[in-house]
Amino acid sequence: MHAPSSYDYAVIRIVPRVEREEFINAGVIVWCSAKDVLEARFDLQEARVRALDPDADLEAIRNHLEGIAIICAGGEAAGAIGKLSNRERFDWLVAPRSTIIQSSPVHTGRCGDLSATIEHLLNVMVRPISGAE
Repeated sequence: MHAPSSYDYAVIRIVPRVEREEFINAGVIVWCSAKDVLEARFDLQEARVRALDPDADLEAIRNHLEGIAIICAGGEAAGAIGKLSNRERFDWLVAPRSTIIQSSPVHTGRCGDLSATIEHLLNVMVRPISGAE
């Protein structure tokens, strides 16, 4: 077991029709300062998105989610924002937006195993409840 570390996270939401304000949780972004880790993981449930908007552009949504992962990784592939620190990139990614990809408010937690915690967040916040689909 690793020593517990604090982390911040936000849930990434797909809002296929912004004017309706309905959303599907599609992933999480996690920032842990003690480990200097910024990571995003996704589990896009396309059928759930289609339930909100049968005409949703799933390819564009997947591209946007991939862009979030690229920004988390940083470096040249992320463009100018890739030169920012992990914390600055996290703050930029979770800033409020009125677009098809939005984030929840930022929440804080503590864990010993960050990778297992990210998977737990996906299971609790993103993936369908067992038996729901």
